[in-house]
Amino acid sequence: MTSMLTLESLNTCPPDAFVAALAEIWEHAPWVPERVVQQRPFASVAALHGAMVAVVAALDEPARIAFYAGHPELAGADTRRGTMTDDSIAEQASLDLATLDAASAQRWDALNAAYRTRFGFPFILCIRRHTRASALQAFEQRLQHDRATELAAALDEIAAITRLRLAQRVAPASTFTTPA
Repeated sequence: MTSMLTLESLNTCPPDAFVAALAEIWEHAPWVPERVVQQRPFASVAALHGAMVAVVAALDEPARIAFYAGHPELAGADTRRGTMTDDSIAEQASLDLATLDAASAQRWDALNAAYRTRFGFPFILCIRRHTRASALQAFEQRLQHDRATELAAALDEIAAITRLRLAQRVAPASTFTTPA
């Protein structure tokens, strides 16, 4: 993307342009912005983000797990192959997760496998808020959660990830006013 969008343009563009502009914020889930387009105009970027997060939060557990399953594993095979969304590639590259040595890759793979076995979806973490060491610590700590706690934690992390992605694309605006 070469230039930032404005909230005003998102509030007034055709619905398909709105969805196209925001689809990549959500990992393989353009249905998230599709479900909020009719709620426009949004008073702020935060209100837009909140509406989209509410869509995901309202999903029943099987649908939320299916959505979570669309996210890549941290330092997993897709990371090493570079076969993720551009956002995920950039985020994981911030900690050089695609270029781990064999022992480190093996550790991440073991954690990913244990997490997926325990919870049924990949470990999701807003990696841009972490160092490699703190990400590993969070990984190990969250493996101890019960299912309900981890379902909520994954949603919180997705909210953080998408908040940062949205901020990269949409210029902040405090309010949207309609013409008199």
